[in-house]
Amino acid sequence: MENKAIKSQQNHIVHIENRQKVDITGVINVATFNEENIVLFTQMGGLNIKGKNLKVNKLNVDTGDMCIEGEFLSMTYTAKEVGNKESIFKKLFK
Repeated sequence: MENKAIKSQQNHIVHIENRQKVDITGVINVATFNEENIVLFTQMGGLNIKGKNLKVNKLNVDTGDMCIEGEFLSMTYTAKEVGNKESIFKKLFK
């Protein structure tokens, strides 16, 4: 329970270097990833990352740190409600 309290107080930071490297803090969960799309949940809601040749170089869900490299085309936030994970898939298949 103490771990969850620490996670909820963590900052969410996105640091982009030359559209080729992204460091993200405050990551709660990674739903899916491949070379063209990464869907993850952060302290500030869902985050969809689109690009080419995307590679997850570092992922530590205990600390909430993630590092991704590749060619980034877009980053889009979804609803801030991170507890509603099932609704994404329900919406897709309705």
